[in-house]
Amino acid sequence: MHPKFLPLLFCALLSGSLKAQQQPIDALQTDAALTAKLQSLIAGHQGHAAVFAEDLATGHTVAIDADTPVQTASVIKLTILYTALEEIRDGKVSFTDKLTLTRGGQVPGSGVLTFFDTPVTLTFKDALTMMIVMSDNTATNLAIDHLGLKNIDDQIVALGLKNTWLYKKVFQPAEGPMPADQKQFGLGKTTAREMASLFERFVTCNLNAPGTNIPATTEDHDLCEAAMHMLRNQFYRDSIPRYLESVDSTEAPSEIANKTGALDAVRNDVGVVYTKSGPIVLSEFTWDNKDTSWTVDNAAEVLMAKIAKEIVEGWTAK
Repeated sequence: MHPKFLPLLFCALLSGSLKAQQQPIDALQTDAALTAKLQSLIAGHQGHAAVFAEDLATGHTVAIDADTPVQTASVIKLTILYTALEEIRDGKVSFTDKLTLTRGGQVPGSGVLTFFDTPVTLTFKDALTMMIVMSDNTATNLAIDHLGLKNIDDQIVALGLKNTWLYKKVFQPAEGPMPADQKQFGLGKTTAREMASLFERFVTCNLNAPGTNIPATTEDHDLCEAAMHMLRNQFYRDSIPRYLESVDSTEAPSEIANKTGALDAVRNDVGVVYTKSGPIVLSEFTWDNKDTSWTVDNAAEVLMAKIAKEIVEGWTAK
């Protein structure tokens, strides 16, 4: 086996065999003491927060308002990335597919493609990479067009995610009949628990339909490795990685992979922290935040960083 597959194999084994060793009465054990600490942090925040985290080695979980539907902002881009892996796996698209960006396809917000001279041609993998690493909105819309919005939402449904949805392209009006809650959630909605379950699929390289357990192939591992490489190189690192990153991730491989999302009163981050005892998946969403500043010390960003630190240090100290 190629050495690059070992971390993915390790995670897959943790997700399967170690979970099977948990007590049958409650395989995913809730950490009450840790929950109390997190609730205390959240109580001091001027806004709302939802959290779900799971230690994939032990099965321990912590959940606070984890089933409350929330605005995703750019975290919904994870559903696009996951759908891309499935569509590539099925031979419907390829990382090497050529996409052409025109001036009419450029939208504002995060990213750099909006500043490029057009027309310009990118590969599908280029678009996905920019969508994740820089949260590039223009690249996101290119990826949505290539996959099809309906296909992405169909994939979400196929995964059994009942409160997750991508409504539209970024900075584009919603088209056709829309669910009644689209105006409330904007680009997309999810819950902390559901987005954690999606992120876990990247970590464990689980591209199977729910209820099936087929070992990942070499090709599957290549796809998962490509996705995790993008997520490890996430540009926005002021939340989950803030107090946990131990290296300059621009020069050395990071042990943290994540995807953020932000609006004026919304700050979100979902990711995984690889520890010596195994990977910990974290899913954090904040909304109605009083602090709407766009600085590294935004109160919600700092809150999510403190929550991540409490969870990781709490579980790795055991």
